Amino acid sequence: MTLAEKVAQLGDKADGVQRIALPKYHWWSEALHGIATTGFGTHFGDIVPGATSFPTPILTAASFNESLWKKVAQVISTEGRAMYNLGHSGLTFWSPNINVVRDPRWGRALETPGEDPFMIGRYAINFVRGLQDVEQTEGYQDFSSRPLKVSGCCKHFAAYDLDKWFFEDRHKFDARVTEQDMVETFMRPFEVCVKEGDVSSVMCSFNKINGIPACADTNLLTRTFREEYKFNGYIVSDCDSLDVIYRVMNWLGDTQEDAIGQTLKAGLDLNCGWGQYNIYQHWGESAVAQGKVRETDIDRALTNLYMVLMRTGFFDNIPAYENLGSKDICSNENIELATEAARQGIVLLKNNNTLPLDPKKIKLAALVGPHANATTPMIGNYNGIPCRYTSPFDAIGKDVKVDYQQGCDVLCTNVAAFPPAVASAKNADVTFIFAGLSLDVEAEERDRMDLLLPGNQTDLINKVVAASKGPVVLVILSGGALDITFAENNPKIGAILWAGYAGEEGGQAIADIIFGRYNPAGKLPLTWYKNDYVDALPMNSMQLRPVDELGYPGRTYKFFNGTVLYPFGYGLSYTAFNYGAINTTTSSLAMNLSTPHFCKPLTYMTNFTAPPCPSLNTLDYGCTEEISFDVEVKNTGNMDGYHTALVYSKPPPEVANAPMKQLVAFQRVFVPAKQSATLSFSFNACKALALVEKTAYVVLPAGKHTIVVGDGPDLVSFPVEVDLQL
Repeated sequence: MTLAEKVAQLGDKADGVQRIALPKYHWWSEALHGIATTGFGTHFGDIVPGATSFPTPILTAASFNESLWKKVAQVISTEGRAMYNLGHSGLTFWSPNINVVRDPRWGRALETPGEDPFMIGRYAINFVRGLQDVEQTEGYQDFSSRPLKVSGCCKHFAAYDLDKWFFEDRHKFDARVTEQDMVETFMRPFEVCVKEGDVSSVMCSFNKINGIPACADTNLLTRTFREEYKFNGYIVSDCDSLDVIYRVMNWLGDTQEDAIGQTLKAGLDLNCGWGQYNIYQHWGESAVAQGKVRETDIDRALTNLYMVLMRTGFFDNIPAYENLGSKDICSNENIELATEAARQGIVLLKNNNTLPLDPKKIKLAALVGPHANATTPMIGNYNGIPCRYTSPFDAIGKDVKVDYQQGCDVLCTNVAAFPPAVASAKNADVTFIFAGLSLDVEAEERDRMDLLLPGNQTDLINKVVAASKGPVVLVILSGGALDITFAENNPKIGAILWAGYAGEEGGQAIADIIFGRYNPAGKLPLTWYKNDYVDALPMNSMQLRPVDELGYPGRTYKFFNGTVLYPFGYGLSYTAFNYGAINTTTSSLAMNLSTPHFCKPLTYMTNFTAPPCPSLNTLDYGCTEEISFDVEVKNTGNMDGYHTALVYSKPPPEVANAPMKQLVAFQRVFVPAKQSATLSFSFNACKALALVEKTAYVVLPAGKHTIVVGDGPDLVSFPVEVDLQL
């Protein structure tokens, strides 16, 4: 190719080269929770009127079910591959979003798996494997040529979790982040997405990190991803982020050619941007002519790009997928999986013996609230066109007679329709209130100012509840956390469900839970704070740990030292579970170190005397020690159900500024009523017990650690003493 021809391939709309029969290609398609309309690579029409729309990731993540996460992605990639065969999609999907939700006000929480880096990493591995893995090639040794069903993309690195909040804007925001927080939190999901998920693409974010735009950061793109993580694939910019570097940030006073030189040499391969804003395509030749970048840098980028396309079979197809077509999109099995994903994720937040309900005993149900007949709000953003919708009104109406009175929309500024909703509750045997948020309140480029229900929704709920003749069930649709303390404390609200944005079959999943056809088992992937959280610390403060001198209380369950409404991992059931005694042989780990080289200093509480070897540098030490144990899960209630056991590690209490606890494993198990099941866990000791010291070294502290199964009063635990011997 000539230089002009090469440059023309560096944008998300690659022109192709007719002279050498290189087809044009649109790189940008999305598959966050189903094939989306977002991007130029995908379109719907007569041949493909819709695709299966699964719940948004925040709800699917609440299932804590790794096999479900992978199965959802497998179905999405099958539908994507079928759409490609029909000429309606590309093969490169810029999903999933694996940013950590550092702050509950972030408008894109619905797109993510939550706030815990370990859990997000597990989600990323399973989702990417579900998208990419071709059967019988999972053990492929040459990762650079391993076939891909479709190409996934882990985004957006890094420290990106602020869009538009007061005077801060993601296009200008400089995330001031410690290296400790980068290693421990912001980059951890990306590390495992590459190392264990073998993702074939990653996307850099708009923001600066400590003064350097993420897409121009050589340390991130080349040293971290390429050299440290051994990344095989291409790196793409968030759309228009190069133009942002040049025009909005005016970083270093750069020209367009300077921006090309900075980003291409840093390791960026593909520029997503439209028209004149695609700086690579419009000013690439000029950048080479001015000596800002070498043609060999362009060759490297094109090699990374077309290697991925070759792996997807873009040039010669993959025989196993040649026959996929319309029959494989919106199948009954796929729609049922979307329903099941919603069922598994929905979280029961409160239940005063109200749920489940027997529909045969209900003559009339009041159905009120902004989301009582929700359709499009259920599928969130980065969405496609669903196969169909089953709204709460549709589904509940199949079981009982309903009187539907909306009361107000999500913004709830007009109270004129309150009286019919109140009157409906007065006459009904049971009242269902569907409230919460929507993309009008939380979305990309739309962060929240508080954690309250919008407008007059709280007033609507209180008025309806006060008037209700029968029990009241409140269903919340949202991505982010809400302070609904008033509802938790109101004795007339017998039950509360959180249903996220439950996808095209969300109404059916909610009805199945309300009427007892499914026993809820979801757990919150986000901490639900009280509203005073937003007054306690600004959203643009990036520190995870508390900052005592500023009165900042810390972030996420690992560091927040205040009172919460519902903690991370919280979720009730229609039955009761408890744990038996833990059976383990791992009560101590004696590790004989051949040299002090393996030892690292550690920050301790005041007046604690450090041992000769305070901690082990896990990067240098080939740690093979395992922690293994069994725990019995007992269903003591009268209903079959699933239970997810969350396993945490707690560091020695003398270690300063450490997480209070951190998730290290989880398993979901089905347990029939009055029966038990045994869960077996085994994980690497260094990975489970390690901390990130303030120096950013990943270390295993000496001393007494604790392994904890569960939360609250029913947890069980055992100690693990780490003895580092020189």
